[in-house]
Amino acid sequence: MPPEAGAAGRAPFGERLAAARADRGSLCVGIDPHPGLLAAWGLEDSPAGLERFSLTVLDAVGPAAAALKPQVALYERHGARGLAVLETLLARAADAGALTIADAKRGDIGSTMQAYAEAWLGEGRPLAADAVTLNPYLGFESLRPALDLAAATGRGVFVLALTSNPEGRSVQHVGGDASVARSIARAAAVENDGPGPGHVGLVVGATVGDAAHHLGLDLTGLNGPILAPGVGAQGAGPRELRAAFGDALPFVLPTSSRAILVAGPDGSALRAAAERTRDELA
Repeated sequence: MPPEAGAAGRAPFGERLAAARADRGSLCVGIDPHPGLLAAWGLEDSPAGLERFSLTVLDAVGPAAAALKPQVALYERHGARGLAVLETLLARAADAGALTIADAKRGDIGSTMQAYAEAWLGEGRPLAADAVTLNPYLGFESLRPALDLAAATGRGVFVLALTSNPEGRSVQHVGGDASVARSIARAAAVENDGPGPGHVGLVVGATVGDAAHHLGLDLTGLNGPILAPGVGAQGAGPRELRAAFGDALPFVLPTSSRAILVAGPDGSALRAAAERTRDELA
């Protein structure tokens, strides 16, 4: 059961996310500095271009989104200087009161998982975000260091459960009614057994159709948030979200990246694109 407050008096992540959604709507905006987007913005594919892109999105879109989700791989490709940009983005977002979800998809065992947990969730760590995405396919319990540290620091995690890429079916759908995805969802729900919204969320693609229903995932019983990438450029909209999540839709954090980011580099156009997407999904 998560504590009432994390380190430094920080409220639990589930509560902070619920407050952000009540204030700004449910949209999560991905910060994905792909080389093609950088070029379209007239920026170099370099750490300097990365920083200009990232901070422009933060300033323009932060006030219109419940959370921002930087794609960690697109910073890592620039090495240490790229990760320094990510550190700057996370710090600036915290100063601005914008929640961040580091899309790192980390997963390992033992001391290595502990190190990943400390990097992305530890108090005072330069890469610490409000939440991080995790890969549970070494076993859900292998994530224990991150699950516990997130609870202790008032942060959150989003565990991959049912992704929309075709390859995911070969693992996530195995077992039918007793699917791997279902076991992950049930394990996550156990972590959220306290009052109020929990700190352990799931990643379920917005374009999975009725797969969650057929595989027996009890998304309404999660008592935690559901990160739903795939809105916009990948084809998901209000109809697809209703088909995928049904009664669990109030817990969903729909995520859009490219469909909003192509409106840049003008900050006003970015803000308008985010607000338009947010309102369409309301």
